Amino acid sequence: MVQTISYAETGSFSGLLTDYIAQKPALAPFYNRWPSLENFAAQIEEKKAAYTPEARKRLVAALRDQYGLAPEPAIEESLLLLAEPTTFTVTTGHQLNLLTGPLYFIYKIVSAIKLARQLKEAYPEYDFVPVYWMATEDHDFAEINHFSLFGKTYSWDAANPGGPVGRLPLDGFAEQLLSQLPPEVPAAFHKAYTDSKNLAEATRKLADALFGEFGLVTLDADRPGLKQALVPLLEKEITEHVSNGAVQATNAQLTAAGYKPQVYSRPINLFFITDEGKRERLEPDTSGADCVEVTIRNTARCHSQTELLALAKQHPEQFSPNVVLRPVYQEILLPNLVYIGGAAEVAYWFQLKEVFVAFGVPMPIVLPRNSAEYISRANAGKLKKLGLTWREIFKPLPELKKQVGAALGQEEISFKAQQQALAAAFQQVQEVAQRLDPTLVKTVAAEAQKAAAGLAGLEKRLSKAAETKHETAYTQLTALKEKLFPGGGLQERSENVLSILINNPEFIQDLFEAFEPLKLEFTVLEEE
Repeated sequence: MVQTISYAETGSFSGLLTDYIAQKPALAPFYNRWPSLENFAAQIEEKKAAYTPEARKRLVAALRDQYGLAPEPAIEESLLLLAEPTTFTVTTGHQLNLLTGPLYFIYKIVSAIKLARQLKEAYPEYDFVPVYWMATEDHDFAEINHFSLFGKTYSWDAANPGGPVGRLPLDGFAEQLLSQLPPEVPAAFHKAYTDSKNLAEATRKLADALFGEFGLVTLDADRPGLKQALVPLLEKEITEHVSNGAVQATNAQLTAAGYKPQVYSRPINLFFITDEGKRERLEPDTSGADCVEVTIRNTARCHSQTELLALAKQHPEQFSPNVVLRPVYQEILLPNLVYIGGAAEVAYWFQLKEVFVAFGVPMPIVLPRNSAEYISRANAGKLKKLGLTWREIFKPLPELKKQVGAALGQEEISFKAQQQALAAAFQQVQEVAQRLDPTLVKTVAAEAQKAAAGLAGLEKRLSKAAETKHETAYTQLTALKEKLFPGGGLQERSENVLSILINNPEFIQDLFEAFEPLKLEFTVLEEE
């Protein structure tokens, strides 16, 4: 059974996201086009005019090199389509989380594939290829080196982290992690890693295993051939520091509109990848010298602008865009129309509109990914037993306890009226003390506070006594709430797809049937 609820009703999303979905006018200056089916017509025309045949040839050549001679048939079809001037992409991106990481990775890709299908129906004269952009150049290994499954955390300690994570060899991965997995884990999750030389290749192969049959193209943009397209951007960023000024101006506008900027922009929003494979920041020299500082082997060295420009032309693969410029690099490489991301991604894309303008690159439509709560048959039965509906489970636990207690006939203990009466009585006593002996006013106030605290303590103890009569039901409710909202957060932010896929092999297909990307509603899938 598929149900939907508004994002605002879940109580789990930022004000910026819910305001965007509500199309609040205050946010209109920060995006290019609203994500409606009809707005894709103008987006197609804008991208068609900006995307060159040379860019398309470069992309297809890099993908051919990445996939080799025999990609899966549906992927091969997507590669053939990408060579055509009438093909555009629907893109989502994500870190290289182990074994797909949290559920929302799966939700992002299903959203992209489903939207590509819907666009083809609406615009049959064009083709649309779903793309997963792997964040292979990210260097924050601690964010991706673990995942949770059935309440247990699995992690991997890779040698020499600090550079682009996609380049990490898989030394020790099988012993440290794969060998510890439950036997029910499908073979494809093992094979992707045992048959790969680094984390980027393994992540791509796992995405291919899960979504290749749907034509998903997975892109690793950490490739010298693709980095050639970055040269004009590198030159402008090194000489003019364009992006930071654009972001700072937008940040001021966002703040004035009541929204907090999501990401921090640097004077130069580029990293330099050293010969040792480390990803180091480029920082303007603060001493007044005409140079840019790069830290290599823990030693800062100043490079002249001329040196950096020469290096950018000769070896652009040694430069890596950070969170501010990565989206621009993506849009330079791809014939892309829309980026699908989570709430935090939507927030930082809204900081970037003027960055796209500064570099003369069309900004894509920004679409919040589908979000979902999956309720298994067993958990649905527990909900029913407690007298709760799927919608009610989004309420805070104390509120749910009151609701379940009332259904079970538990007396609600509240001494609010008695506290008010007590306060009124002591107010009268205080007035008498003020009139007869003002030195006793503080004593009366202290006694009032003491009596109020005693009454509150009695209320708490009696409430606990009332709860004890239905302790089994409350224990079941607390356990169910934790199962569906681990740590008080949404299931999709911590649970791995295997926690569902092992027991329901049709789960991904269920998602395709349930998700409607452009409806912008939170989905609840209840197993029947």
